[in-house]
Amino acid sequence: MTSESMPSPAPRRSTRREQILAAAAELFAQRGFHGVGIDDIGSAVGISGPGLYRHFRSKDAMLGEMLTDISEKLLAGGQQRVDDAADAASALAELVRWHVDFALDNRALITVHERNLANLTEADQRRVRTLQRQYVEVWVEVIRKAVPSTDEPTARAAAHGVFGLLNSTPHSKHLDRDAMAVLLQRMAMAALTTPGSLTGLSPTASEAQRR
Repeated sequence: MTSESMPSPAPRRSTRREQILAAAAELFAQRGFHGVGIDDIGSAVGISGPGLYRHFRSKDAMLGEMLTDISEKLLAGGQQRVDDAADAASALAELVRWHVDFALDNRALITVHERNLANLTEADQRRVRTLQRQYVEVWVEVIRKAVPSTDEPTARAAAHGVFGLLNSTPHSKHLDRDAMAVLLQRMAMAALTTPGSLTGLSPTASEAQRR
């Protein structure tokens, strides 16, 4: 049998743990972490509330795994795209595209990620914040290579500013998914690469007067 005639492998079915985490993310995004009980999550996946304890020891453990997982995926996916890029400009474009696609395809997770760091246990907070810092550093390095005149503090501030734009996707309901992806990619790239956008940031006299 040739490779052309061989059937494609079947898509991997999500595990029960993944199903539980996906349902919990939707509920946490809609109602907030403290507005959701174990029974609510169990009902969403057809398991009794106590039955969930065979998979997770607590609701806190669910949140910890959820936010650690999203942070690991963002870091690994972003780094892979940078490693595969031909040059710094391509790396920046791919990094933006990666984050846009992730945010648009995981809206509930992005909402939970933005709102619930303070609800993590201390150990999980340390783990997630370490991963977040590493992800920011990937962006800082790529921005400085793609826009060589950018100093480190400006690159870091620019990365956080772009995250704010791209992570607003859960609230973006005016365009379909593909159109929103194009819009966000163009806006982010314009903010980062328009000549002079990351340099000469001291306000002019007229800009200072408008403040």
